[in-house]
Amino acid sequence: MTDLPGAPWRKSSYSGGGNNCVEVARNLPGVIGVRDSKNPTGPVLLFAPGEWSAFVNGVKNGEFEV
Repeated sequence: MTDLPGAPWRKSSYSGGGNNCVEVARNLPGVIGVRDSKNPTGPVLLFAPGEWSAFVNGVKNGEFEV
């Protein structure tokens, strides 16, 4: 588990207020944190800002649609 006390976690506005989504912390020095909203004390994935931007752009461009 990665300890990120005070990280500013944000849930997508598309989640509809539910707990079946991920939360993202973007205001951390040099990393983007991603965690499961159902398990806020569980594991956190960390990405470099460039990696996260590439992922977000891929989602926007439909690269991961099945």
